[in-house]
Amino acid sequence: MAEHGSVFNAMLQEFEGAANILNLDKGLWKMLTHPKRQIIVSCPVQMDNGEIEVFTGYRVQYNVTLGPAKGGIRYHPGVTLDEVTALAAWMTWKCAVAQLPFGGGKGGVICDPTKMSRRELEALTRRYTAEIIDAIGPDKDVPAPDVNTNEQVMAWFSDTYSMHVGHTSTSVVTGKPIEMGGSLGRREATGRGVMIVARESAQHLGFSLKGATVAVQGFGNVGGIAASLLAEQGAIIVGVTDWKGGVHNPKGLDTKALLAHVAQHKTVAGFTGGDALDPDALFGLPVDILIPAALENQITEANAGQIKARLVVEGANGPTTPAANRLLHERGVFVVPDILANGGGVTVSYFEWVQDRHGYFWTEREVNERLEAKIVQAFDVVLQTARRYKVDMRTAAYIVAINRVATVTKMRGMYA
Repeated sequence: MAEHGSVFNAMLQEFEGAANILNLDKGLWKMLTHPKRQIIVSCPVQMDNGEIEVFTGYRVQYNVTLGPAKGGIRYHPGVTLDEVTALAAWMTWKCAVAQLPFGGGKGGVICDPTKMSRRELEALTRRYTAEIIDAIGPDKDVPAPDVNTNEQVMAWFSDTYSMHVGHTSTSVVTGKPIEMGGSLGRREATGRGVMIVARESAQHLGFSLKGATVAVQGFGNVGGIAASLLAEQGAIIVGVTDWKGGVHNPKGLDTKALLAHVAQHKTVAGFTGGDALDPDALFGLPVDILIPAALENQITEANAGQIKARLVVEGANGPTTPAANRLLHERGVFVVPDILANGGGVTVSYFEWVQDRHGYFWTEREVNERLEAKIVQAFDVVLQTARRYKVDMRTAAYIVAINRVATVTKMRGMYA
């Protein structure tokens, strides 16, 4: 279904291990390994120089058995249908692990937003929204920010949808500005979830976050916030890398100063609070916790042997290949998979959707308390499943997710 080595193929390999353990019915197996809908659209945009460019956009709704599709939209030159399909599948399992009433979706547009003006980005967003508008809606498919998209992009998306349907619809997207119906705590949610999972995992492994050393790959919204919150818990952030460089300080980096540096320079490179670090050397640092929070396929067979951390918490989607995951598990490294570790974002997106639909909003403290309860509950269920079946946490998370989706699929029956 997907070429060897593809991101979707990696998802299928992860699915297969858990499905075999569950002795999943072959018919259900086929249903749960095929996306419900893959949409490809062309988005013509008049650029600032007067020329017309046509951008290719995707929206994949992988599975909607548990509820509306849910998933972000990314703007990146490397977006492919294979990648978007895999991410939509992971969103399906992520929502199921967290027991959210959502299915999985994902979107993307092939573009380089760093080379586009604000007006060009707005024009692209509005055209992309219009092209997929028949497939989205509060009860159909609820997009959110992802790589290179943010609150402003969601505001344009929401406005375009609202103009088409003839009324203001705040619940068509999540990750919006607070003033437009966004939820308090949403921006920090994914990073906060990573911190909570790291804390619970450390407790399970018999050590405290206080004094624990941490290396973080990727210092954007997820990695930066996770590092900052871990530092508040007493952890020592010793190494950080991003797309342009890295920084290392064995005594600990000042995360607040580093975040300020990144806000100004758009990279951790050049930060004076530590020594320059080659991004390829990050995984080899002697740390307690490693947080890959960049892109897919970062931990591979080639570099898994370098990892010295005893705990890996996946802030990114699909950062570890199946082969690398097996190598780490065999070495006794405790890997918390993406569909559990970075579920904080979609959990608070769910809270935002609920608040928008009710027209009643919660305090940030209420949001964080409910997020904590959801994440801890999900971690405990996956850990118990791992013990019961004597498998790694990734396989356990898939067992939990697939079982929930398969159970509801059987209950609903097949429409023919």
